[in-house]
Formats: sequence, C-alpha cells, structure tokens
Amino acid sequence: MRRASLSVALIVAATVLTAPQAQAAPVCAGAGHAPVLVADVGEPIEGAIVDGQGRMYVTVTASNRVLRIDAPGAPPVPVASVPGPGALAIAADGSLLVGYGTDASVLVGDSARPGKIGRIDVATGALTPLASGLSAANGMAVASDGTIYATNDFGQLVGRVLPNGVVQPEWARVPSANGAVLDANYLYVARTFVNPGVTRIPLANPGAPESMVNFGPIDSPDGLTLDGRGRPVVPLNVPGQVVRVDPGGVCQLVGGLMFTSAVTYGHGSGGFSAGRLFAVGFTGTVHEIIGG
Repeated sequence: MRRASLSVALIVAATVLTAPQAQAAPVCAGAGHAPVLVADVGEPIEGAIVDGQGRMYVTVTASNRVLRIDAPGAPPVPVASVPGPGALAIAADGSLLVGYGTDASVLVGDSARPGKIGRIDVATGALTPLASGLSAANGMAVASDGTIYATNDFGQLVGRVLPNGVVQPEWARVPSANGAVLDANYLYVARTFVNPGVTRIPLANPGAPESMVNFGPIDSPDGLTLDGRGRPVVPLNVPGQVVRVDPGGVCQLVGGLMFTSAVTYGHGSGGFSAGRLFAVGFTGTVHEIIGG
C-alpha cells in the first residue's frame, strides 16, 4: 500500500469477483503462533529485503531513507538518502536495488510516470540511477538475468527494464498491482485497491494475467513473497493477517499485525537467516512470523 493514506484502503470499492473469496482462512499447519518483535525503526516502513549476509534493508518514506538492520534486535543504521523510496530488491550480483521517485503524481495513475530504479552502494550510500519513466516502483522484482519489473498500486501498468537498460513501461497491465515477486515462469503481484487479490503474469505472455485468489474489498494485500515451495505469502493490511495461497485455498500464517506493508524471507546463516519469515509494517516494526 502507498504511504499517502492508509485510510484509502477503507474507501476503495472492489469490483465483482469471479474467483472464490479468501474469507475466514483457516490457520496453516504449524503456524498460528504469536509474532515476535525483532526491530522497531520508529517510522513507517514501505519495503524490505534481506541480502545474502542476512542483513535486512528497509525503506522509510517519511524521511526518504534506506536503513539497514544487521540482525534481529540490532538498531537500524542509515545507509542512503533516496527521494520517495519504495520497493527494494537484491540483484543477481548481490547489489541493492531501490525503486524511488514516488510523489503525489502517482495518485493520478499511469500518466506522470515518475518511477525510477537505482543501485545503492551500501558502503558509501551513493545512488546510481538505472532506469526512469516507469509508472512507479512500489513493487519490484529482479530476474537472474538482470531484468527488473516494477508496479504502481494507483495505476495499472507493470513496467519492465531489460538488462541493456531499455525501459518498457507498458509491459503488462494489472489494475492496482503492488508487491511483486518472481519465479522462473511468472511475475506474481498483489492487487491492493482494485479487485484485491493476487495475480500471476506469465513472463512469456504478459497480456494474459491470471488471477490466483480474490480477497475482501478492504483487505489491501501488499508486498508479497514466495515460500520455499513457490506459494505466495501475502500480508493483508487492514485485517492484520499474513496468509499463504495454497493450490487448494488460503490459510493464515499469523494475525494481529495491522498495516503490514511487506513480507520477506531471510538469507544466509546469520542475522535474518534463511528459512525465517519476517513482516514489516507502517507501524515501523519488524516481526518474525514463526512457522511461516
């Protein structure tokens, strides 16, 4: 969800849905534990990612910064100043990518296209621009070949940036596409404000997006990820749940986390380590989700 106003989610009407609604989801097997608070940065968090060394990076739009948290319980450390930071991603070479340039113009949809993507030198904080002219980069995912995908939850365009730097701002269309994550065949996006749910876009046929699940009209799904079995894990802002989309339906990993903006898995052997699921939120907190 965009930082302009959390209350937007409460007044956006959803269109009529054809797939089953994800309502009253049962608790996933092995889940349902109380979330564990592991960090608090003191201001709303928009995006998060963990690098190969188990360090978490988060974007905070109120102060236009990227912060690093070295391990659960460690204090946040400023890394870079970035105007209008949004999504984060780790490139195949291990470098940190950030979507930025977000301003009030995103509220008009796809016409202004202020979205940019850059690479951050985490040692110096230097920001190197890589692409511009995108509708936004509120959600972002990067493929192993360096192709980058970016979304705008107030528009419908999903942009693509090729490894040679060519920007394709109209690669696909999914109204209110938000969080983004890739596997070998699909780009998965959360639909936040319009027809809330999850869509997967075939990389080989982006003109034929497939709805996987529909949520309630004010659930506001946000920055999703995939678990180790390729199943979407999705935070629902307003009900305060994190759910998993299984082939046979939806189950709940945790409740009681209001305004979760993104979920991400850990990496590496230390810090925010591999196999652990973390949720960040507009409350400024980072929680571990046990059993996720």
